[in-house]
Amino acid sequence: MNTHGIPDPDDDPADATTLRVDHFLPHQPAKVWRALTEPELLAQWMMPGDFRLAVGHRYEMRTLPRPNTNFSGTVVAEVVAFEVERMLRLRWQDADEGQGNRADWTLTWTLEPEGRGTRLFLVHEGFDPDDPYQVQAHRVMGGGWRSIVTDALGKVLNKM
Repeated sequence: MNTHGIPDPDDDPADATTLRVDHFLPHQPAKVWRALTEPELLAQWMMPGDFRLAVGHRYEMRTLPRPNTNFSGTVVAEVVAFEVERMLRLRWQDADEGQGNRADWTLTWTLEPEGRGTRLFLVHEGFDPDDPYQVQAHRVMGGGWRSIVTDALGKVLNKM
């Protein structure tokens, strides 16, 4: 569902394990890639962290905790794979497994040139449909990713 309660065509209601976002950005792939991979730009639209574009690099990002999803506020991320200006795959885990958070997700950003811009796809996989906190995280993050990609990332790209 989008923020207005209307079903989003990117969502498959039968797939509680994955979120998908498909959004056109009126910016060239090189510019979008910079916003996805340069730490100072990432901090402006996502979360601050010590990101480095190197397979195996682990880093942390911090934001506000979300008790309703059992999220501690700290993501431990790892660069899993990338193809410059085409694909970035990350692994995300909650830093505080002691609270029972079993988040172990894979996020894959894919960039495809389209006209004078870029079609940006996000596939966020690994939600556990048997865990009520993960079900809530799936719901919250579904709307969150769409607003982050369309609003926050778009604003950063417009300023670059």
